[in-house]
Amino acid sequence: MKKALIILYYWPPAGGPGVQRWLKFVKYLPEFGIEPIVYCPENPNYPIVDESLVSEVSDAVTILKQPIKEPYRFANLLSKKNSKQISSGVIPKQNKQTFIQKLLLYIRGNFFIPDARKHWIKPSVSFLSEYIEKHHIDTIITTGPPHSLHLIGLQLKEQRNIKWLADFRDPWTTIGYHKQLKLTRSSATKHKDFEAQVLQSADQIVVTSNNTKKEFTSKTNQPITVITNGYDVHKVSRPEKDKKFTLSHIGSLLSERNPKQLWEALSELIKENSSFSEAFQLQLIGVVSDDVLQTLQEYKLSEHINIMGYVSHDEALKAQMSSRLLLLVEIDSEDTKVIIPGKLFEYMISETPILAVGPKDSDVETIIKSTNTGQYFYYDQKQAIKSQILSYFEAYKSNTLSVNAIGLQQYSRKALTKSLVDLLKEQP
Repeated sequence: MKKALIILYYWPPAGGPGVQRWLKFVKYLPEFGIEPIVYCPENPNYPIVDESLVSEVSDAVTILKQPIKEPYRFANLLSKKNSKQISSGVIPKQNKQTFIQKLLLYIRGNFFIPDARKHWIKPSVSFLSEYIEKHHIDTIITTGPPHSLHLIGLQLKEQRNIKWLADFRDPWTTIGYHKQLKLTRSSATKHKDFEAQVLQSADQIVVTSNNTKKEFTSKTNQPITVITNGYDVHKVSRPEKDKKFTLSHIGSLLSERNPKQLWEALSELIKENSSFSEAFQLQLIGVVSDDVLQTLQEYKLSEHINIMGYVSHDEALKAQMSSRLLLLVEIDSEDTKVIIPGKLFEYMISETPILAVGPKDSDVETIIKSTNTGQYFYYDQKQAIKSQILSYFEAYKSNTLSVNAIGLQQYSRKALTKSLVDLLKEQP
């Protein structure tokens, strides 16, 4: 059986979206003749922990662990709350950042290039170089962010001339938070140089969206393949639908992920329609920034909000199925057209309509429209958003609110793993 060494940071009990992609690939790889060997940190500082995911780890996988030095532990001495927020990607708007937040961002951006896990590169290369030789590893896979893991792959490639697949769950230098790291000119250049080396040296590059492929195609001649995230079969029983007209957002609502036109539309519906006001509930599951909470308060939505915080993956699945509508929000930016949140695919099989707000010409818009799983709006389409929510509400009242999805099989985790295996079995 062909062996693949997978170098990653997020692995159970890590929670959040970063862990799901490779947890599921690893689950199905043996069915296609690939033996997975996972290399991950022994003592990571995960911003979100979900112990329930440990039970999903395949018995067929070999797991290697090595210690990692985590600077976020030291940052906690300055401010535990700010350190956790930044490591989670929740960065306040620049004009609302405290001195401590600005300091942490400056240190993170300029002293930890490409990211805060940079000190794991050298010991990992030393350990894995010996392991690869001893166990006759055929292929290595790195997945980022954190993109420092790609530098582990780069050095191993140089030492061993082994086949290397670099998987980008998010872009590198064009991702939204990159601009908020207060980079000096020399630091920004280092990031671009590292990115170029990885893109030009990996034998195969995998990305999660067509827009990322378009970006990377201008930076390298190496083959680039789109393998999106997807959905998996699960054992969670389908709960009854909420009695309330519940609009649920699952995942992080960052400061810039704050669609004021949507909040205004909801506020107007509550004022204008007493039955809507009585039935409506906005349910927020996951990390919510203070900026978003303040905006919701300004639009007088507070009494209609149910804030649940982070829940286990199984509880999130139940919430998706029991809700009446699912909210998907992406930052209104050119950079975020490439982002396809992993939760989208779970939303798509929940049999719950999706209400999405984001930038024009995004990959998310294309997927939602092609699968008939909901409606996608731009930030400036308040009246259209309002009309659609009212239409959904009327269907809810008549017990006819439903979704008729098409073409979902291509996004199953097993089908996506088959696409990955086809790349791994190609000759270097």
